[in-house]
Amino acid sequence: MSEPTGAARRRGPFKVGDQVQLTDPKGRHYTFTLEAGKNFHTHKGSFPHDELIGAPEGSVVRTTGNVAYLALRPLLPDYVLSMPRGAAVVYPKDAGQILAFADIFPGARVVEAGVGSGSLSSFLLRAIGDQGMLHSYERRQDFAEIATANVERYFGGPHPAWQLTVGDLQDNLSDTDVDRVILDMLAPWECLDAVSKALVPGGILCCYVATTTQLSKTVESIREIGCFAEPQPWESMIRNWHVEGLAVRPDHRMIGHTGFLVTARRLADGVEPPMRRRRPAKGAYGEDYDGPGSDRSA
Repeated sequence: MSEPTGAARRRGPFKVGDQVQLTDPKGRHYTFTLEAGKNFHTHKGSFPHDELIGAPEGSVVRTTGNVAYLALRPLLPDYVLSMPRGAAVVYPKDAGQILAFADIFPGARVVEAGVGSGSLSSFLLRAIGDQGMLHSYERRQDFAEIATANVERYFGGPHPAWQLTVGDLQDNLSDTDVDRVILDMLAPWECLDAVSKALVPGGILCCYVATTTQLSKTVESIREIGCFAEPQPWESMIRNWHVEGLAVRPDHRMIGHTGFLVTARRLADGVEPPMRRRRPAKGAYGEDYDGPGSDRSA
């Protein structure tokens, strides 16, 4: 039985062509690709790549300046934060939330709109495996080319489960019986009609938006289209901790707001969503409201 795509690049001694992440004594990272006969240079000296080729992961190398660097393969979260960018990447904390709460499983048939630099595509491909299907749609050719290069660099070549189409999702979507749809775009509400026809009953729609106005319109549009269960919106934040002896405290910096996530389950055809018991706050749909369903949203 053959290994899943990219798995051989994640274990064993370092080989030519492997990505290596060096960590210096201050915790700073440096990522490069191993090439025979080449040297890695820093302001603290250099060392030959050949010193790492054939060495086990987790080795320590010293530069000509006698500075020690820990050598490991970069994890996918490390890789997506350091890879070349066309558009902003989906941060690992949000990608992890998408994989969990959109319930991305091995063999899943997934549609993604808004590829950007290929960050989320890499996470999705690793989760669905070679037997799944990820059809990604990207409006911009230059972003599609950057994403393709990043994904293929990570997996060591083209991924058999990935198809990338340049163009608008609502104009080009032909997939049917889709398990999951991930929309990372400015106006996901414009695609709701198309993706609702592609999703299987019980399938999950997941939208990633940046602002509160986008969040409001996305949630209200999902409610208005009438073929999804009640949408669930949220955001996540990460705060690291400093632990040094008795000095245990939160770090001064944290990963705060990056985006909002919204998930909703596709209902069976012909079924109306149950009435919500929770009443909106007084004035929530008052004179200032101009979202879906209001006269000013037409």
